[in-house]
Amino acid sequence: MRMRLRSTSFLLAGMLTLSSVLFSPVAGAASPTETLITLSDRGIQVDGQTASSDSSSAVYTGADIVYYKAGQGSAYGEGTAEDEHAASEAEAHTVVTITEPGTYRVSGTLSAGQLAVDLGKDAAEDPSAVVKLILDGVNITSTVAPAVIFYNVYEPYSSSEDTKGVTDLSSAGAQVVIADGSDNHVSGSYVARIYKEGTTKKLHKYDGAFYSKMSMNISGESAGTGKLTILAENEGLDSELHLTLNGGSIYIESQDDGINTNEDGISVTTINGGYLHVNAGLGAEGDGIDSNGYLTVNGGSIVTMSNERSPDGGIDADKDILLNGGMVVALGTRNDATSGDSKQPFMELMFASTQAAGSVIEITDASGNKLLNHTAEKAFQSITFTSADLALNQEYQVYVDGIRQQYSGNSFGMMGGPPGGGGRPQGTPPGQGQGTPPAGNGNGTPPEPPAGEKPAMPDGMTPPGMNGFPDGQAETAGEASTSFILTDTVHSFSAITASTDASGKQKVTFSINAGRGIANAASGGTIVLDSITASTAVPDMDVQVTVTDVPSENYSETALLSEGIEAISAILPKDDGTYRLTVAVVSGNAAYTGATSLQFTIGGLPFADVKLGDGAYDAIKSLYEKGVMVGTAENAFSPNEGLSRAAAVTVFGRLLDVKPEETALFSDVEQSSWYSGYVGWAAEAGLVEGIGNGQFSPNSIITADRMNLIMERYSALSGQTYQKAEGGSKPLTRGEFAVMLVSLKR
Repeated sequence: MRMRLRSTSFLLAGMLTLSSVLFSPVAGAASPTETLITLSDRGIQVDGQTASSDSSSAVYTGADIVYYKAGQGSAYGEGTAEDEHAASEAEAHTVVTITEPGTYRVSGTLSAGQLAVDLGKDAAEDPSAVVKLILDGVNITSTVAPAVIFYNVYEPYSSSEDTKGVTDLSSAGAQVVIADGSDNHVSGSYVARIYKEGTTKKLHKYDGAFYSKMSMNISGESAGTGKLTILAENEGLDSELHLTLNGGSIYIESQDDGINTNEDGISVTTINGGYLHVNAGLGAEGDGIDSNGYLTVNGGSIVTMSNERSPDGGIDADKDILLNGGMVVALGTRNDATSGDSKQPFMELMFASTQAAGSVIEITDASGNKLLNHTAEKAFQSITFTSADLALNQEYQVYVDGIRQQYSGNSFGMMGGPPGGGGRPQGTPPGQGQGTPPAGNGNGTPPEPPAGEKPAMPDGMTPPGMNGFPDGQAETAGEASTSFILTDTVHSFSAITASTDASGKQKVTFSINAGRGIANAASGGTIVLDSITASTAVPDMDVQVTVTDVPSENYSETALLSEGIEAISAILPKDDGTYRLTVAVVSGNAAYTGATSLQFTIGGLPFADVKLGDGAYDAIKSLYEKGVMVGTAENAFSPNEGLSRAAAVTVFGRLLDVKPEETALFSDVEQSSWYSGYVGWAAEAGLVEGIGNGQFSPNSIITADRMNLIMERYSALSGQTYQKAEGGSKPLTRGEFAVMLVSLKR
């Protein structure tokens, strides 16, 4: 590795060293350990001298810019005519290249050019191959490629290492510092995929205006008062592996994604501090912040928004989104679901219809204190909000343009019950009203929902709808609530509309498929939507239909009822998954408000906490499809929670398709409860016994040893063999129980 040495008199070196101790650096002045690069269309200067054109110099000019050449044909790459640039346009650009480690303070203007860092092909494995790029009043424009790019520097991480969302880039080779008090502008283009000659393998592909092929760490100087603005013809700020933002103020406007880290399942975008404002998707699509791996927010203030027409979000990640601190306001058509492992409370709001640009969103606490007062720059339908001021088990109100909002769905699912059952009364904490699972056992483990909600079926039959109606999911139009209460398990609120009382508008509900709702479909099956009828005469052009996936990952489509039922059917999904359909009066209607929302599944499972590839997935799917185990809530199975005695006997009864029998043997078994008839049958059959003193203890958790004993008795009843549970006196989880059940054989 070449190291640059400077010739400086001993006296001057001493004076500079003393001054660096007594005075902090100021804009435009380089410390003794810095190289000063001054950009200008009239010529580039390095430490006050004309830059060298010799590629062996620490800084030189004259390298060819990498761009997508016009007229090369399909063997050249994947670019279209829109991605191509003429040679004359590219040749007008001046490339300033840094080739040696060190600290470089850059200022000045380059109206057609690029700042590149390339320490050689071996730099990735050399911990000394670090370049600190201090942006101190930079204005760089490139119309054919990224305006700033790191090609080869030290990479502290492997591209195959899954860090679970935690990285430390303090030693990364690509270090960017936004100088205090500086105003920096980077306006850049991109390079479409260019093939290695004779192959279709990637030689070059650089999507962002500010780009790094290696992990990149961006910080502010000590005061954090510097500003960086990125204007992008495609994506804004990109890294091919990891990216961390620590300070300064960064503003991004991009045609596609605002920020992108693009190693699938691996990349981590981390925000630790500073201010970030992203206006993305100014073209046909684009997320605000898009990580192909993890997104971790530990601090800072963030406002991020996406394209308002495509199914994109202000925040998007293929792995976990962890909101551990700071303030985030993310707006989009849909935002990806935030992980429940986040260390700071957060609120996810999904409105029943699109909210207009210019809408003012307010979130207040029970005392009327404003936690959020934000004016939307673009239309949106989804907001994710976190702040240090949010707290669990507190009541919040949401306002749009001063009108209090209400919701009819939350993290537990729809709040309304089956027809005739009513919804959750206003003010009742989520999870305690009608249509929700019974109360837990006192230690956070909810029992199995009522057996009547999911009747048992012979093998091979299509499972009933989410609420247990054989012809599909019945509609859920229960009472809405204006009290947004965050808990450990409730942070998402859906089907949000203007409150009837607060807005003075007439309430409207919608009937879907003549009240039958939507039937679930097997993999490859078709979702049927024949009709949507309003309870009052709302103009069809003022009724919006929205379909999103649950939890939110990548699907969001909308249509107006006036477009016709065929157009609406065309937006229905075809891939396996769980989805929510919401029919609502558009927010701009002056006379009416209201929404009807329901969930349905295609193939797979409706549970957000059971994913393909999980150890118990196949077992849970098999039992769910047979109507034997139906979960603890509409979209939760709780595979890692303990199995209650009540749930166990209910499942065994369903397996044998027995007739429930009420019993008076146990004083703590509530007559006509969801499990009481199965307890009666199990006691009569000798499958289970009480715990003494006339008690059954239905909510107690079963150990592995105890379940083995029960399985022995069940085996005698059914004539089946089984695989014993391991764990001894440890509680048996619901997922482990599912695996045991599918091991039953004759």
